[in-house]
Amino acid sequence: MKIHEYQGKEVFKSYGIPIQDGHIFEKIEDAQSIIDKVQKEFKTEAVVVKAQIHAGGRGKGGGVKFSPTAEAALENCKNMLGMNLITHQTGPEGQKVKKIYITEALDIKKEFYCAITLDRAKTKDVFMVSSEGGVEIEEVAKSMPEKIIKVWIDPLVGMKAFHAQKLALGLGINGSAYKETIKLFMNMYKCYMGTDASIVEINPLVLTSDEKIVALDAKFNFDGNALYRHKDIAELRDIDEEDPTELEASKHNLNYIKLDGNVGCMVNGAGLAMATMDIIKLAGGEPANFLDVGGAASADTVKNGFKIILSDENVKAVLINIFGGIVRCDRVANGVIDAVQDLGLKVPVVVRLEGTNAKEAKDILSESGLDIIPANDMKDAAQKVVDASKNN
Repeated sequence: MKIHEYQGKEVFKSYGIPIQDGHIFEKIEDAQSIIDKVQKEFKTEAVVVKAQIHAGGRGKGGGVKFSPTAEAALENCKNMLGMNLITHQTGPEGQKVKKIYITEALDIKKEFYCAITLDRAKTKDVFMVSSEGGVEIEEVAKSMPEKIIKVWIDPLVGMKAFHAQKLALGLGINGSAYKETIKLFMNMYKCYMGTDASIVEINPLVLTSDEKIVALDAKFNFDGNALYRHKDIAELRDIDEEDPTELEASKHNLNYIKLDGNVGCMVNGAGLAMATMDIIKLAGGEPANFLDVGGAASADTVKNGFKIILSDENVKAVLINIFGGIVRCDRVANGVIDAVQDLGLKVPVVVRLEGTNAKEAKDILSESGLDIIPANDMKDAAQKVVDASKNN
C-alpha cells in the first residue's frame, strides 16, 4: 500500500526525522488560507506548491512549483489542482491531482538520495544513499553506479552506528550535519522496521544553508500482509489513487494488475500466471493483465474474475489457464459457463484445464453449446488466444 508525501512526513515526524513541513488542502477556496498559514507558521514568504499523487517524478511533470510570493503560490495552486499530472510512473494517461500540499521553502545547499528496502538475493535489508539526489535513482544506477553507496543490514541484528557512519561519510557530510545525518539514518531504519514497510525512500534528502539535514520528500510502500498490525497506517489508504478495477478485484480476494496488452488472462497460482504471460508474449501477443484467482478458485471466483477482465475495453480475447490441484476443474468449468451466460460472450475465450477432474470439465464445456475454444496444452492455448485476439 502506498501513501501520499504529506502522510509519509507525518510518519517521519513520529520517528524524529526532520521534514520540510506544511499543510494540505483539497478545495481551491481553501488555498489562500493554507498559503497564509504556512507563511506565518514557518516564517517564510516563499512556499512550495506540491501535487499529491501516488507517483514519482512530479517535479518534471509540473507537479512541484517553487513560489516566491503568496500571489505566485495561489496561481500555481489554481493551475495544479485538478490537472492531469503525467510522470514516468503514471504512464501516458496520468493521474488527476486532487490534493495540494503547501510547504515551507528551504535554502538548499546540497541534495542527496536515501532509501531502505529488502534485498531478497542476500536476505538482508539494504540501505542505499547517493550524492545525486533529486533525480530518479534508476538513472544514477545506469550512468553513475559508483555514486550509489550501499550497506546490508541483518534484520535479526538491526542497524548499527557504523552502518550510518559509512553512509554519511560516503556522502561527504561533515561538521555539525554529520551527527544529525547519522541520527536521521538510524531513525529511518527504525521507521522502516516499525511500520513493516517494504520500502522507505527520501528523494531528495537535503543539506540546508544553515547545515540542517531535512527530508524534502517521503515515499513509503507498506506490506499489505502486515497492515492488520498497523491500523493507523491502514487508515491512510487513499482509494481515489488506486486503479478502480484493481480495487474491485481486491474485494473478491483476487490478485489483479492491469497491463497494456489485449489478451486477458485468468490463472490460478502466481507462478503459473507469470508463465502464462511469458508464453503469450512468445506467441506474439501482449497480456492485458495479471490475474491470479488463487489455488482454491471456486465457480464464483472465476465468475468475478471474468467480470473484471471483461471490464477492460482493450481485451480482445481471454485465456483461462487452470491447473486443478486443490481446485477441481469441473467447478472452474461451471464458473466459466455461468460467467459467459451472465455477461455475454463478447470476445473469444480459450480454455486450458489440467488436473483434478479435467476430463469432466472438458465434457462440461463441450456440451455447454457455448463458443468456447478448448486447448490441449499451454503452447496450444497461447497460440489460439493470440490468433483470436488478432482476428477479433
